[in-house]
Amino acid sequence: MLRSVAAHLSLDVHTPLELLLCVAVADGPFERTELMLARSDDAPLDVQEIKSPHGGRVHRILAPAGRVVIDYQATVTGQGPVPPVEDVDLVEYRRPSRYAESDRLLAFARDQFRHLAGAELLDAVVTWVSRHVTYLSGSSLPTDGATDTLLKRRGVCRDFAHLVVALLRACDVPARLASAYAPGLKPMDFHAVAEAYLEGGWHVVDATHLAPRQSLLRIATGRDATDTAFLSSYGGSLRLRSMTVTAVTDTAVQDDGTGLVALR
Repeated sequence: MLRSVAAHLSLDVHTPLELLLCVAVADGPFERTELMLARSDDAPLDVQEIKSPHGGRVHRILAPAGRVVIDYQATVTGQGPVPPVEDVDLVEYRRPSRYAESDRLLAFARDQFRHLAGAELLDAVVTWVSRHVTYLSGSSLPTDGATDTLLKRRGVCRDFAHLVVALLRACDVPARLASAYAPGLKPMDFHAVAEAYLEGGWHVVDATHLAPRQSLLRIATGRDATDTAFLSSYGGSLRLRSMTVTAVTDTAVQDDGTGLVALR
């Protein structure tokens, strides 16, 4: 499988600041060619790479005031092995977090899914979220968590993923959030999915059913969107003028949403 991805961001920086970008493909044992360029009013900017968990890479840019443009593109050939499981992850990803407040959903989750376990539980959680939450662009706030999504019954991919993660953790299943490039996604954007620990490995859980899981390409992994946001800024102010994301693959993939699929 060959996957080609790209991201273009145009920013108006009002006062100098520090940018942290999470748009690069995560490290993996596959063949990868890539290029990242950042410029301000046509002058190049230095980009520093910082390693993050599970192969993620954060890129740090000290941006001056003015127009800042960032371009990233990568081509990945092949797929890596199933992601390894670390003991610390099975502890960390069962705990409540900022946007996946599983402790607030304990009663609901246990009442709804009390007699289920394993793959049957995963299927039931995905089915419930798919049937009861409507995908609607612009319907949620960046500060919304899983409880907000459960109450509002609408959201975008990160809201679906947060609710799935929170419900699984409330049922004592380790679960985490991953950002990814998603060939076939409509509308095209960065995508957020859940990963659940089952049968000794991590498996993709996506209640939106908007893109085939088999061709997803990992960007970042963490507790929730706190750890996977594509853009963070510190020490100044900015406005995101425009953003374009593309992701394509040379392999036709069909995904009926059933079965266990690893993100690799």
